Amino acid sequence: MAAAREPALVADIGGTNARFAVVRGTDILQTKSVLVGDFSDPFAAIRGFLESCPAALRPRRAALAFAGPVEGGEARLTNGSWRIAVPELCEQLDLVTAKLVNDFTAVAGSVPRLGAEHLVAVGGGAARPGAPYAAIGPGTGLGVALAVPGPAGPVILATEGGHVTMAPADRREAALLEHLRARFGHVSAERVLSGDGLENLYRSILAVDGLAEPPRSAEEIVARALAGGCPASAAALDSFCAMLGTVAGNLALSLGAQGGIYIAGGIVPRFLDYFAASGFRRRFEAKGRFAGYLAQIPSFVIVHPTPAFVGLAALLEPA
Repeated sequence: MAAAREPALVADIGGTNARFAVVRGTDILQTKSVLVGDFSDPFAAIRGFLESCPAALRPRRAALAFAGPVEGGEARLTNGSWRIAVPELCEQLDLVTAKLVNDFTAVAGSVPRLGAEHLVAVGGGAARPGAPYAAIGPGTGLGVALAVPGPAGPVILATEGGHVTMAPADRREAALLEHLRARFGHVSAERVLSGDGLENLYRSILAVDGLAEPPRSAEEIVARALAGGCPASAAALDSFCAMLGTVAGNLALSLGAQGGIYIAGGIVPRFLDYFAASGFRRRFEAKGRFAGYLAQIPSFVIVHPTPAFVGLAALLEPA
């Protein structure tokens, strides 16, 4: 139990931002966020953070979440050049032990430890205790993790579910996806449900509708959709929300996620009211004979600023 009270390093490393913290148990003691593009490798970024920490907080244990596949103690960013391996991590940072997981493994692991103030309900019934649940989140990419019941609590399953094929729900979406197929070949869910994905949708809408709007970043698309006055931005954000409903509903059906669907990532929390009023939930439930089944499954937006830290801190707890 003594190890649980020793300082530990946790890190949530995505394609755009890397967030670091020193934790003691569930207490977050010191944090820092950097841009991944400012560093050639993760070790330089982590060392910079640790050098800013007081000597008393220098950790000997670590748990890192990486936005990419983790296999055999090694990970690489799907949307970036950083790579990392546990032996090298321990050697470079003088650690006794280190754990490496997919970033959405950490997010899904946070769910049982989040308070009601960290969850915004968007439709459905009540989450069934002890039932399977899933976390999904558009950000730089699209993360997906599953949680199934286990004898000592939920067992988290890392997935690459963001790369499933995106299917159209109507002729309008079929035209948008056909335009994207001409560019990318395979159009995954991530191609439309991410920061770049929102920009892809916007460009496809301009092309399909013959509009002459200027290029816009994801941030600009969201801002103009919320402010009004740019039909293409509003159409892109509407399509984004509806398509996320399709993918989340498919995930709920595939898992039997009576424990709920939890939406994380850096995009959706920026427009909660718009999202709640969007076509997300209608599309989530639009599964024919199983519409009633899905109507009972709740969906939540996670508004905790660093849910991965919560999940990583739990990972460091004694078994």
